Amino acid sequence: MSEIQQSPADTAQNPPRYHLKKTVVMVGMMGAGKTAVGRALATKLGVPFVDSDHEIEAAANLTVPEIFERDGEAFFRKRETEVISRLLDKAPGILSTGGGAFLAEANRDNISARGLSVWLDADLDLLWNRVRYKTSRPLLRTANPRGTLTELFEKRVPIYRLADMTVVSTPALSIDAMAQRVVDALADRPDVLEVL
Repeated sequence: MSEIQQSPADTAQNPPRYHLKKTVVMVGMMGAGKTAVGRALATKLGVPFVDSDHEIEAAANLTVPEIFERDGEAFFRKRETEVISRLLDKAPGILSTGGGAFLAEANRDNISARGLSVWLDADLDLLWNRVRYKTSRPLLRTANPRGTLTELFEKRVPIYRLADMTVVSTPALSIDAMAQRVVDALADRPDVLEVL
């Protein structure tokens, strides 16, 4: 019996279907694309997408910068840990986290036990190009934001390397192509993603 080959047109009409077994948690620096790629990834896999920062903002009725200003970073990080833990208890989906979330050992332990962490690894120049004109980054409200970003990058990268999976981001990749790169990486983890 000969195997029938699918043409690209057939594949577009009948995209693969997936069964996600664990929540995939996007981690990495601000500007790495955790939210944009996470949304595209959720669409590709047909699962819900949640952003932990947005959940915190909705609960507090304040933006992340306002929470930092009013209550401080320590308060924010405590709420962040509570929200991430709650979201990991929901049906499997894609969870985007803030840049500092993975630094907390409690969050890393929770994610490792109940989900899978994916580090979107972008270099410093790419991150700077993406965040330099944004006013929504409270940690970059300094006299030298590029210097601050560099310091954060150098401190955080060794911790991001602890993620279950690393997917490298390059400037040439579109959001959709980056999401596909994550799908391809997850396909090597049948304990996380099953192709139907």
